[in-house]
Formats: sequence, structure tokens, C-alpha cells
Amino acid sequence: MITRRHLGLTTLALAPAAALAQVTYPERNVTLVVPWAAGGSTDAVARILAERLTRDTGRGFVVDNRAGANGTIGFSSVARSRPDGYTVLVGTVSTYAMAPHLYQLPYDNDRSFTGVGLIASQPMILCVPKASSHQTLAQFVEAAKRPDNRMVYANSGTGSSTHLATELFLNAAGITMTDVGYRAGAPAVQGTLANEAQMIVQAASGVLPLIQSGDLRALAISSAQRSPVAPNIPTFKEQGYDVEVAEHIAVLVPAGTPDPIVQRLNGLFVAAATAPDTRERLAALATVPETMKPEEWNAYNVAENAKWRDVIRARNIRVQ
Repeated sequence: MITRRHLGLTTLALAPAAALAQVTYPERNVTLVVPWAAGGSTDAVARILAERLTRDTGRGFVVDNRAGANGTIGFSSVARSRPDGYTVLVGTVSTYAMAPHLYQLPYDNDRSFTGVGLIASQPMILCVPKASSHQTLAQFVEAAKRPDNRMVYANSGTGSSTHLATELFLNAAGITMTDVGYRAGAPAVQGTLANEAQMIVQAASGVLPLIQSGDLRALAISSAQRSPVAPNIPTFKEQGYDVEVAEHIAVLVPAGTPDPIVQRLNGLFVAAATAPDTRERLAALATVPETMKPEEWNAYNVAENAKWRDVIRARNIRVQ
């Protein structure tokens, strides 16, 4: 018969083991699963962090790209992994908060993961081609509202962050545009440069060099306040539109991962992301550290899922 005394002794016996896990983890190499192809902005951020984490811990943090199906292939592989802290997911908002409302997922998005926390973010910028006559967001919206003015926007595919961020803005502005989907972000930007589309909302890293060269004109940035990566670009909010969105990058682990390991991972990633040399390298990718504690993850994740679910419903977005 198990008595209350036995349970108390068991709890005391487990406490040193939990503390030991926090102190000694990691004891071997850690795999960082990136659910996107090598060479993209999330992959670049993950590799910068992996390099720093390897240096800080003396253990290898190795990036494993598992791309496909808007990130859900990588998420699925981590959901099936052992919850021991040695398979870690570097995920993006398009998969943990947007994809669940667009796809039939091969995993339970609400129960398959534990959030270690946000680690970095990148604002998105609304741009028009340099040949555009629109100098301000107000001018663009006024033109888009004219019934005789058929306007189109470029995006990197149905359900992508560029697609849904644009629809969030269109909903806030009360306008409708035709979307032209491309197979990825770079072709969508090229289509905008070629005047195949009148506008694109794209992650800052993909358009800042073209804004600086004058090939694209920035009308708004999606951060809550003006971003240090582009301080001269006004926000949507200061121009009267309730639009705030970022390419958030988060760290997740399989559900059931012991809390001491989750806390240890959080500390390691926060220290790596906020180190001065890492900040400098992230800034070159138009990315800034944005961190949170594991205890803050659930409230953030619920809010992001609700936000994008509502946009998808309001704009009647469906994956073909």
C-alpha cells in the first residue's frame, strides 16, 4: 500500500534528479530541427544560435532541415521525438499559429509541444514598386478602394505569413485585392519588382536591401513601434491601422520534456540570442532578439492562434 509518507519520500528522491538534469543538460549533442529549407532566414537564425550554443555549452547544436508542407513536416517529426531535450524545434508563427487553421495536421498542435519560448522576431514591411505613384499608405488605400481600380498583391503561397499578414492589413483597411501566389518569398518579391503586383508584405530581410537601393518603396512596417532595423519606416498603427505582426521565431520541444530541461533550454537560448555578437549578426538579417519565459508561452500561443484563426475566417481563406 502506498502511503502519503511513501509519496513524500518519492518526491524528495526525485527532486535531486530534477536539479541534476538542470545542471548537467546537455550531456551530448542536440539536434535543432528547422522546418524550412537551408538558406532561408529562419535557417540562418538557427545556425547563428547553434554556433553560439555550441560555444557556450561545449556540446554540438546541429541544425537539421526538414522542410515541406508549410513547416508541418518538421513539426510532425519533433512531435514524434523522445521528450528528452535532445530534439528541439526552431519554429515560426506560420506553422504553430497559422497552419492549424488551414490544414489537417498529422499531430495535435495543442498537445504535442511544450513551448520553451520566443527567441527572435523580424518585422514585415508593406512595399510597392518604385514605379508606383503611391507615396504613402493613405494614398495606396484610397486607390485600392476605387471600384474601377483592380489591384493585386504578391505573396509566397496560400497560408504563408506574407499571405496572411497582407489579409490582416486588408481586413483592417476594409479593402479587397486579388492575390497572386508565388512558390516562395524571393519569386514574390521579384514579381513585385517586375510590376506583376502592386504591393507585397514581406519579412524585412527579404526587402530591406531593395528598399535601400530604391527598387522598392516602403509604406509601412508591422512592428508595434518603429523598428530598429528600419527606424525611418512608419508603423501601420501610427497610420491608423490596427496591424501588428512579426515573423516570430520560437523554440519548442516535444510535450513531456521535463521542466528543468525546458528551463535550462530557455536560459541557454536567451543568453545566446542576447549576446552582443549574436545581436549584431541577427541585425544583419533584420532580426532582433525577442524572448520570453516558458511560463509565458501558453498565453502568447493561444492569443496568436486566435488572431490568425479570426483572420482566416473573416477573409474566407482556404488551402486549395
